[in-house]
Amino acid sequence: MDIIKALLKEFENEAATTRKFLAIVPVEKFDWAPHEKSMKMKGLATHIAELPSWVSMALTTNELDFAKEAYNPTEVNDNKDLLALFEKSYASGKSELEKASEKDLEGKWLLRNGEQILADYTKYETIRHSLSQTAHHRAQLGVYLRLLNFPIPGSYGPSADDQNF
Repeated sequence: MDIIKALLKEFENEAATTRKFLAIVPVEKFDWAPHEKSMKMKGLATHIAELPSWVSMALTTNELDFAKEAYNPTEVNDNKDLLALFEKSYASGKSELEKASEKDLEGKWLLRNGEQILADYTKYETIRHSLSQTAHHRAQLGVYLRLLNFPIPGSYGPSADDQNF
């Protein structure tokens, strides 16, 4: 099995689904969250749009240290900005993955906050983690949308909103 081809196919499939969700994020609800401990919709959607860039980060670096590089989300104002950010992130990740070899996937990658190790992965595991995080946070976004009575696009087949029940 060619793991790079498999990852590229999964990356592409997840991107198609993610685009559908980001396109319908209601701008007028950017500051809404379902609970005080939940991310605001804008922050969640921005994080989802940035996640594909973790593929390129995994392949071009050996770690991310939050103590040295504070996270500053990209500013977005509307769905056009969200989708542009996503496409930039996706293109970056896809480009690096297309250039990678299976040997590249074996390298170590750390997520840390100073001395505290948050994740100790191979580069392959970091890429898989970013894909899992995309699906996880996209599902969160789906809950936000459902609670606000927005129709949910299908992810891995039709959604209940796509069906005529």
